Amino acid sequence: MFKKEFTPGSKSKVKSSAQRAIRTKVLETYPRLEPHIDELLPKKEQLDLLKIPDRVSLYCLGTTPLFWQHMDDAIMPHLQVVHKYPWAFPRIRIDRGAIRFVLSGATLMVPGLTSPGGRLPGDAEAGEEYGNGGEDLQPGDVVVVEAEGKENACMIGVLKMGTREMKEKKKGVGIENGHYVGDGLWKLDIS
Repeated sequence: MFKKEFTPGSKSKVKSSAQRAIRTKVLETYPRLEPHIDELLPKKEQLDLLKIPDRVSLYCLGTTPLFWQHMDDAIMPHLQVVHKYPWAFPRIRIDRGAIRFVLSGATLMVPGLTSPGGRLPGDAEAGEEYGNGGEDLQPGDVVVVEAEGKENACMIGVLKMGTREMKEKKKGVGIENGHYVGDGLWKLDIS
């Protein structure tokens, strides 16, 4: 989604009522962030809105990007937020071979998730840490993508197919568009 670098529009202040609505939406979507919500989205701080190409709204606190949203789609955390609170999001893992494709902006295909190095919810090797408490994830769920052998997540996106279906078919598109390390959103200078 953010393959190329881009120039953002001007910054505007988010009204307090909209800021409360964003906070509520974040907690509904990512309930495991609740113990950290005051640190992440302090009630007394001013949230800014930055319009970026393709109808995407980026919510920032000062120069720190927090969440982005394409039109009325799910609100998504910036990878900086994911790296700070990795346990707060459903996760899957790709094998070592798929990392170079993800970091070049390619579509994440299911074989990178179902191969020996990949991890999906319910895999015996994955335990409870992947997915949503070990439960299968559904199409449309926001998911963090980790890479085998890497410390931090490399991508966040929306699943095109559920994890149960991935295990059965072992082919197809896993995540079509997302925000990945090194893309235009990652490199964006917010000042």
